This record gives sequence, C-alpha cells and structure tokens, in this order.
Amino acid sequence: MPKLGKKLSGFTLIELLVVIGILAILLTIVLIAINPARQFAQSNNTRRRSDINAMLNAIHQYSVDHRGVITDLNIPIDDPLTPLVSEATEIETDDAVAPAEPDLCLLLVPTYISALPVDPQNGNGTAISDCSVPYTTNYYVVQSVLTNNTRITVSAPGAELGEVIDVTR
Repeated sequence: MPKLGKKLSGFTLIELLVVIGILAILLTIVLIAINPARQFAQSNNTRRRSDINAMLNAIHQYSVDHRGVITDLNIPIDDPLTPLVSEATEIETDDAVAPAEPDLCLLLVPTYISALPVDPQNGNGTAISDCSVPYTTNYYVVQSVLTNNTRITVSAPGAELGEVIDVTR
C-alpha cells in the first residue's frame, strides 16, 4: 500500500492524448509540405523535358549529317495529333503493296540516340532500343514548314500538374 503524501509518477490519460494530438497535427503539416504525389509529378515532368530535348537533339543531329534534310524522317507536317508510334513495314494500297514511311526509331536509334525515350506514365517507362517490336512513346513529333525554315516540335501531352511541355527548334 502506498504511503500517504508520496506522489505516484507517470502520465495521465489526458496528457498522453494531448501529446498524440500534437504529433498528429505536426505529421499532417509535414505531409502537406512534402506532398509526395506532387514531387513524383514534378519528377515525371522533369524527365519528360529531358526526353523531348534528347529526341530533338537526335533529330537535328540526323539533319546535320544529312545536309539539313529531314524529309527522310517523314515527320508529320502541322499535324499535332499524330503520336510517335512504330510504323508497319509495308502499307497495302488499292494497286499494290507500297513501302511504309520510315520509322523514326529505325533512323535515329542507336546512331543518334541510344534508345527512344518513353513517357514515364507509359507502362514501365523503359526506353526503346529494339525498333523491330511495336511501340508507342506517348511523345509527339511535328514539323512546321515556314517560308524557308523547317521547325520541329516535340511535345509531351501526358504532362502532369497542368503543365504544357513542348520544345520547338
């Protein structure tokens, strides 16, 4: 039996609940400040910017090696709705079987870029180094023909956080 006049040591239930409440508030503030989903979205957008710059550099290096000619690449002219996908090896027409448009992957990989980048939200995001298998990058390549100047735009329509990511040169 405890002696009278000696105080028992320990925390009361109220004190424990107050400490747990304070910790919960601090944890909530930290999670809001860090916001992991936003951090991942920003990381994906940074990768998209890097990918489209790499693709644009490869296209321009191809152009330099071919004396400014990029018509071999058959990039769609002023058609932003054409995604960069693998092409068939031949196209059936009414008359006969005609060769398909050159595949951008076959012309650029591995000479001008080691592998064709893929949008981080597309599957596992692994770059394409084997151009013989069907693929889609979820990046768009468009050429705009101005008076005496051809400009190439590479865009990433899957950008997150409401950003528009495209580069034109």
